Amino acid sequence: MKASQLRDKSAEELAQLKEKLAKDVMENRFKNSIGQLKDKAVNRKLRRDIARINTIIRERQ
Repeated sequence: MKASQLRDKSAEELAQLKEKLAKDVMENRFKNSIGQLKDKAVNRKLRRDIARINTIIRERQ
């Protein structure tokens, strides 16, 4: 997700999206540990999206 798209969202929407992405990272970790995860780059993308969200939240404070 691009930073410009995230900047258009409200603080509440960002918090909800951050929780959802964190949950997805956890699920992917479990899938990876049992060998069900096909695309291992997904975790990297999710973590970077979470970092973008954190940056935007900090910019607004």
